[in-house]
Amino acid sequence: MRRRFKGPKLFLFFFLALAGLAVFSIIVLLLWNALMPDIFHLPLISFWQAVGLLILAKVLFGGFRGGWGGPCGGRWRRKMQQRWMDMTPEERERFKQEWGRHGGHPGGQA
Repeated sequence: MRRRFKGPKLFLFFFLALAGLAVFSIIVLLLWNALMPDIFHLPLISFWQAVGLLILAKVLFGGFRGGWGGPCGGRWRRKMQQRWMDMTPEERERFKQEWGRHGGHPGGQA
């Protein structure tokens, strides 16, 4: 079985990530410069300062872990699915009742 060369996909991913960063930075730049100087008497910012604000916000509020679909979230989901499969029907029902009592919605029920 031949392995496919992933260079073009990697290049496309890198390009799209860079384009996304640029678009979000421009949005931050425009919103900051339209709102913050008038509201809080702060100075205007440059494009690179907007990039820095996005990175700072990611570090402070998002951390470096993966999102719901990231490596950590996928591992957690697989672990919980395995635990669910290992439960007996009685244990599953008891779990659903406990989860519902704490405000959860087992099985996607509202």
